[in-house]
Amino acid sequence: MKKFKTESKKMLDLMINSIYTNREIFIRELVSNASDAIDKAYYKSLSSGESGKTREDYAIEITLDKENRTFKISDNGIGMTESELENNLGTIAKSGSLEFKKKLAESDDISIIGQFGVGFYSAFMIAKRVEVVSKAVGSDKAYKWESEGAEGYEISEFEKSDFGTEITLYLKDDSEEEKFGEFLEEWTIRRLIKKYSDYVRYPIKMEVTKHKTEGEGEDEKQVSYSEVETLNSMTPLWKKQRSEVSDEQYNEFYKDKFGDYEDPIRVITASVEGVVDYKALLYIPRNKPYNYYTKAYEKGLMLYTNSVLITDKCADLLPDYFNFVKGVCDSQLTLNISRETVQQNRQLKAIAQSIEKKIKSELLSMLKNDRADYEHFFKNFGLSLKYGIYSSFGANSEKLSDLLLFKLASSGKYATLDEYVDNMKEGQTHIIYATGKSVEGIKALPQTEILLEKGYDILCLTDDVDEFCIKMLRTFKEKEFKSIESGLDVELESAEIDKELEQKILKVLEGKIFKVKGSKSLKNHAVCLSSEGEISIEMEKVFAAMPDNDESTKAQKVLEINIEHPIYQKMLETSDEEKLNKIISVLYQQSRLIQGLAVEDATKLTEDIVSLMID
Repeated sequence: MKKFKTESKKMLDLMINSIYTNREIFIRELVSNASDAIDKAYYKSLSSGESGKTREDYAIEITLDKENRTFKISDNGIGMTESELENNLGTIAKSGSLEFKKKLAESDDISIIGQFGVGFYSAFMIAKRVEVVSKAVGSDKAYKWESEGAEGYEISEFEKSDFGTEITLYLKDDSEEEKFGEFLEEWTIRRLIKKYSDYVRYPIKMEVTKHKTEGEGEDEKQVSYSEVETLNSMTPLWKKQRSEVSDEQYNEFYKDKFGDYEDPIRVITASVEGVVDYKALLYIPRNKPYNYYTKAYEKGLMLYTNSVLITDKCADLLPDYFNFVKGVCDSQLTLNISRETVQQNRQLKAIAQSIEKKIKSELLSMLKNDRADYEHFFKNFGLSLKYGIYSSFGANSEKLSDLLLFKLASSGKYATLDEYVDNMKEGQTHIIYATGKSVEGIKALPQTEILLEKGYDILCLTDDVDEFCIKMLRTFKEKEFKSIESGLDVELESAEIDKELEQKILKVLEGKIFKVKGSKSLKNHAVCLSSEGEISIEMEKVFAAMPDNDESTKAQKVLEINIEHPIYQKMLETSDEEKLNKIISVLYQQSRLIQGLAVEDATKLTEDIVSLMID
């Protein structure tokens, strides 16, 4: 028995137990190796005519034998000589594909998947013994390589009539933890080929069991028979011209691959050549997945290289704010040694940037040309765009601000920031916004009525993240954002409050409010709460719902009193200090309720109201 040319036991243990994390990967690796071997043979036939075959003559075959517990995969590719078996399989991490690729560095006619020479050894994850029988194109002799793992291998002359390679895996015995016998089930192999190797360019064939009905009436019976079937589709949808694929085909592919029952709202295709080459097929879902706003949701595109699946979700290809996009990307990238993940490199970043621009362009097109679809999209995924601005501290503002929608207080309809600015009242200096749980709730705020009456529209911020997002934007088209809580001195009429009354109110509400001010803009409302500083009342509510919240995230509250309301005159005329204190306390609690804040002491509030009613 020959020993491996490396520190075999340690290296093979690494191949099996560390590099590969999923046992089913072995089938992807063996199919990829078979595809590489056929690529080499096909290239050789083109350059010398030695094999005499056309592309249609090549195939990969899988044979399952439950009785003997063997999994066999064979190809009619380039094959290996004795020395190539020795070099390629006797040395772990020796890749014949990589050597072949180097020789063809100046040719664009062929692409080889294998780079590291370790994929073959993934077979030992499920096999206790592996046999490889191979006959090289142009050779008169065939050879068998066999091994039971890290201890070593043997090579001997063998009989084989056709060129190519045949690999037989003798599966390990089943245990309670591992059911290796599942890899002898037809449905398992169908599933794995569909998952990992559906788009390998050569047919992957397997003899499968089928059933048919024979006879009629009482003689009718089910009969089983065997038939060789091609398991893979061979041609990726994303490699076809868009004119060759119907909308129905695109939609069916999406629903099948990504488990949605509805057609996507948009299909995006990309075929890019230049600094990086890639093809992509992207989808914007019509509705958000049930777990979209949970930690269980994972972003990412299916990543293929040369039509072989590398990973189900490559998160690096999508920014977080476009995490709703589904799809596939196919490119030749530098892979890590197990081909399960992609190394961080410039190619990957360049592709990600290109994909990001493609998605942004499609969203802008939808916004411009199909407003109804865009508004439907925004209802489902708009939060992601807002978080994209907030979480980047405004760094993504230029990328995302023109995609934002907010409802208008005047109409309840969506508007972009562009549309709001274009329709601002003459002389208006700020983009005015208000926060609340709904448009109706915002319209009911005391400060809103006078603004709408004067012809100023208001952006309604109804999601928790909205105001944080606006704070990060700071300005849009040189217009500053300003809340209706923050003292719109230019737009609204301010008024002086009686200084003596002001001091009494501050004393009664010490520690609860930051300031008292008069107003002529509250119409029929007696009071309202506003705020000063960076933290608004609505932001305070959001912080209050978070664990470990502290006093530093409290808004600096301002109690605004309508000096044209009868209650103001009543306060000025009240000489009974106790009664005045009760009026002040009730008005403050009233202002909290209007603003959506909890009453601080419900018992005292009700007692004060009853006392004032019977006084």
